[in-house]
Amino acid sequence: MATRLSKTALMLFVALFSSLVVFNNVTDYNSNFQFVRHVLEMDTTFDGNRGLWRAIHAPWLHHLAYLAIIAAETAVAGLAWLAAARLWAVRRDAARFNRSKGPAIAALTLGVGLWFAGFIAVGGEWFLMWQSEVWNGQQAAFRIAAVFLLILLFVARPEEP
Repeated sequence: MATRLSKTALMLFVALFSSLVVFNNVTDYNSNFQFVRHVLEMDTTFDGNRGLWRAIHAPWLHHLAYLAIIAAETAVAGLAWLAAARLWAVRRDAARFNRSKGPAIAALTLGVGLWFAGFIAVGGEWFLMWQSEVWNGQQAAFRIAAVFLLILLFVARPEEP
């Protein structure tokens, strides 16, 4: 029972974190929008960078990319809240708890996908964010992706009666 309570609590923590990320991105849209804009424009990468052909300079695409990020973060938050509620509801039954992990696994996988594939792979490698001293979010993205992945591994472990 303690393990099931721990898994439920961890999903609450993921839901809270993701909700705060969405709240900050919506209520202070411009701050993180500037991050996305600079990464996509590649305007702070190394001089003489041969990858600058990848840069995106269209403001509407910057907004579209940022809104897609916010939508993904919102989906992570929503799925995590749903997961926590479902896991809490079946916490006394190991078999039902195991069958109720779908939203938790989806939330955590989407979170790893967003922060690893989105920020580290696409932002870091395609848009060469790693070259920027100012607009480099790889460490933060790695931290979030790693935490989500660790929680995913723990939550996905089958419960024993």
